[in-house]
Amino acid sequence: MPPRIPLLQCLRPQTASSSRFPSRTFSSTPSSSASASSPIATQNRRKHDPYAIAQAKARKAANLSRQQVLKKERAASLGDPVRGTETPFLRSFDTANPLKEGEQSLSTRLRVGHGEGEQAVVENDIEGGKRNFFLSAHELQHSIEHSKLLSTPPAEYLDQDDPTSEFTPEQLRQRLREQQSTAEEALSRIASLSLGNSQDRARVNTQRCIATFGRHETDKVLTRVSRPDVSIAVADAGQEAAAQHVIPRIGPDTGSSEVQIAILTAKIRTLAEFLQTRGTTDKMNKRSLRLLVHRRQKLLLYLKRKDRGGSRWQFCTEMLGLGEASWRGEISL
Repeated sequence: MPPRIPLLQCLRPQTASSSRFPSRTFSSTPSSSASASSPIATQNRRKHDPYAIAQAKARKAANLSRQQVLKKERAASLGDPVRGTETPFLRSFDTANPLKEGEQSLSTRLRVGHGEGEQAVVENDIEGGKRNFFLSAHELQHSIEHSKLLSTPPAEYLDQDDPTSEFTPEQLRQRLREQQSTAEEALSRIASLSLGNSQDRARVNTQRCIATFGRHETDKVLTRVSRPDVSIAVADAGQEAAAQHVIPRIGPDTGSSEVQIAILTAKIRTLAEFLQTRGTTDKMNKRSLRLLVHRRQKLLLYLKRKDRGGSRWQFCTEMLGLGEASWRGEISL
């Protein structure tokens, strides 16, 4: 007699898949063995490990301190993009007075290709420094002598003995000398740049930059960059005599790159000093300083490309104390 089959089993359809593959159970939560070896579990375990936390903090502090040291070293090697390195000529912009006798040897060290007996390029130094109101030392002395001549009375007036006067002739002469010395000191103070404003010093600094970096003076000492391609083309054309002929300048050089860089450096130094001391909230002058610095950067790049490390480039950068930060990369203030 065949075995009995339950009624429900007879009613359920039999498929090939259900009979061939066993049934599996699925769960939304991972098993304990899988979660123990997952990366997320490892990260969570490290987050709560005090030893791992201390190691991570120590590595971060070491990296930050090293970054600060490297940043300071790079800044020191490149220099300040605005002020540059302090030089005697750069410090003389503050007073607009010429360099002293011991400080003029800097231009001697910058000469390239010249003997020891030749004179270096130095600014036109006059005795006692520059004067205000476009006055020279000779003109000031001439004015003082002329004022003495006008204020001196005739000799007959000084020699006569007037009984009504309370002063003797010797006392009159002494008073006259005192008055003339006072007038001489007053004229010297009026013509001195120490009593002038920033515009007077800027004007004198511009004259000094033209006299120091102008090519009408530097051509006598500094060598020119030789261009092989130009010399070959001139030789092929048969114009050697024309190449050797130098057209004389009509007046002082005021438009060369070196002169413009020096004038911009004097303006930048004055404006940076004002913004650091008194104009901390002056936004317009800060923008003007940024424009001047970027204009000087373009001129420096042009001079570097044209001179290619020659004597003019060396003379300009070392006299003004300009480092690589003044022309390399982006300058942000």
